Amino acid sequence: MRRVVRSRVHRFNASGEVRARADALAGEEPLEVRLDGEQFTVTMRTPGDDVELVAGFLLSEGVITSMADIVEIDFASGLDPDGSRNYNVAAVRLQSGVWDRENYGARQVYTSSACGICGTASIEAVRKESAYPVTAPEPGFISPTAVLALPELLRSHQCLFDATGGVHAAGLFTAGREPELLVLREDVGRHNAVDKVLGWALEQKLMPADRAVLQVSGRASFELVQKAAMAGIPMLSAVSAPSALAVDLGRELGVTVIGFNRGTTFNAYSHELRLKDGRR
Repeated sequence: MRRVVRSRVHRFNASGEVRARADALAGEEPLEVRLDGEQFTVTMRTPGDDVELVAGFLLSEGVITSMADIVEIDFASGLDPDGSRNYNVAAVRLQSGVWDRENYGARQVYTSSACGICGTASIEAVRKESAYPVTAPEPGFISPTAVLALPELLRSHQCLFDATGGVHAAGLFTAGREPELLVLREDVGRHNAVDKVLGWALEQKLMPADRAVLQVSGRASFELVQKAAMAGIPMLSAVSAPSALAVDLGRELGVTVIGFNRGTTFNAYSHELRLKDGRR
């Protein structure tokens, strides 16, 4: 129920009429992540799929490479003032030697739902080295027709968006002529939705996800290209525009960055070879 929160609103129209009604809002709450007893970050997210969110976030931050690196994720320490559990603190215990805070680098505590890297303390710490390098582009990886089908396939499964109109979505699809949806996650933060997808893939032992395409409902930003690369995902498709830095990173890391995918046309900004027919 924390994913969707009911609220009383007053609707106004141009003629001056006012009508009171109930509305559904997307839930947004903080999630504090602690690593081996130390505070690591706080992110604003839509509650739900929190184990996937934590695991995917730690993968995209370069802290872990598999679920085997995690001993446990305990939510028992998240309490409201009245003593009831709110599950807003994730205490993560890692295997010995997995994480070294001194070598990892400093990170500011707060990350908003709008930005996945704005909590990083220095520009050098923004860039992460992937344990799953993206494979070299190959012709025939996926057809343009299949890519054009992804936004509608994503939209048709966005239940939380249907209820609230206020969340982003990320979906992982199989490559090929008829793409299949593997998993879809929704969140007020687009980076959180992607992290939940990556966490699911970690749980399913699908890393590297080198035969998959990541489709997102918003724009293609630097941090989303980087998250795709951290999972070995070779293609990121977005319904909106990419940033210049996202395109530069895609070209550098071998990720095919697609923007303005509206179901009829799209723009390929990097490594378009994957979209070409290998028989030609």
